[in-house]
Formats: sequence, structure tokens, C-alpha cells
Amino acid sequence: MRRQYHYMDNSSGVGVIDKAAQVLDALEAGPTTLAQLVAATGLARPTVHRLALALVHHRLVSRDIQGRFVLGSRLVELASAAGEDRLIASAGPVLIQLRDATGESAQIFRRQGDWRVCVASAERPIGLRDTIPVGTQLSMKAGSAAQVLLAWEDHDRLLEGLQNARFTPTVLAGVRRRGWGQSLGEREPGVASVSAPVRGPSGRVIAAVSISGPIERLTRQPGRLHAEVVCNAARVLTEALRKNND
Repeated sequence: MRRQYHYMDNSSGVGVIDKAAQVLDALEAGPTTLAQLVAATGLARPTVHRLALALVHHRLVSRDIQGRFVLGSRLVELASAAGEDRLIASAGPVLIQLRDATGESAQIFRRQGDWRVCVASAERPIGLRDTIPVGTQLSMKAGSAAQVLLAWEDHDRLLEGLQNARFTPTVLAGVRRRGWGQSLGEREPGVASVSAPVRGPSGRVIAAVSISGPIERLTRQPGRLHAEVVCNAARVLTEALRKNND
């Protein structure tokens, strides 16, 4: 059953704006079909279709190659114009502490359509590095960050995300149960990683904080070594976003 957004207690009194906000909120988690938008918002199909096309016209929403609705480029422009991205603004000190505590490279990933994108990183200052520069696009089909970004999605997106993935439904169930994910050579041979979810003020998973490095250092059970400190970093970022929203 898809999550449905309820705005009865959060109405601005301007119905069309409230409905457009519902559509945008429903798109926060990634590509969405019209039917999924209808289910998520609880609005009538013709209303959702009309609003979505109007938002496409203003570039607040766009379409992917499969015709699904996604958040549009205008939102990125507006966020940039607003000054600072709250997550990225809070990320630097947290990632540096995480890198120093583990001795491994630390990153934050966000989902953008069918990819996950590195939006912040702190590299190891010396030695062998698994470098993932800011802006790097990686697959949503492999790696602990992809597991974390997918694990708490609704049923339809879970099934879609698991198609051709290197991980299984059992792995994602373990991620949800533990609150963190790990991978061994999933994205790249010889590389291990540990990731935990960063949640926005609504409670939705909006990013994954990760460490990555060679299996020789992280061992074949990297979560046993580093899950606690990675989860702590994720909690700090989640709390920072909540405070910024107050």
C-alpha cells in the first residue's frame, strides 16, 4: 500500500497550492507514475494530471525517459538561489569526524532518479583512497548507500528498485531491521562500504551517509567495525535538518 499524504491539518486555505504541494511531496522519493501520484496524494486522477502538467510547464516537475514524473530542474535553481543546502551545509564537519574516526573515506549520497549522486565527501588524507568526487553518479542497483536509499521505499518502488539489483529483498529487510547497510564488492570488486539513512523533517529517508574503502581494511564484516559510528553521523545530520526546519 502506497503512503498517502494528508494535508487536512496543514492547509494554507489556497486549495490549488496545497494540491500542488502534495504532488511535489509525493515526488520527493523519486520517479513516479501518474497512477502512483494519484494513490500517494488521494486526489482525483484528472486533478493530479492537470497539476502535474502545469508543474512541468514551469519546470518544477519534469519527465524521465520512461515518462514518469520527477522533480524538475527549476527546484534546483531555486534551492541554489535560496543560499545554502541544509544537508550539505551541515555535512562538512560530520564527514570529517566520520573519516577521522574510521580512517576511511566518507560520503553523502542522494537519490536522483535512477542514480545516487555524491553530494559531499571527506577523503582519506594519505594512503590508498576509494575516491568518489562530489557530483559522481553511481548505480542504485549496488552498494550499501543504494540499499539504504531504497530500503524504506514503498512496495512498488522496492520492487522496481530490486530489478537487476546486486542485492536481494532479504538484504533490504536486514537494512530496515538494523538501521544500516553494508556491501562487499557489490559496486566495485575489492571495495566495501557501510551506510546509514539520513532523514528529513518529515521522517523520510532523503540521503545516505557512507564510508568506503578496501575490503582488506574494512574486513568482510564492515558493519561490525563501523556501523555504530556511521549511524551516529546519520543521526547528527538528521537532527541538524530537524533543527533547521524549526
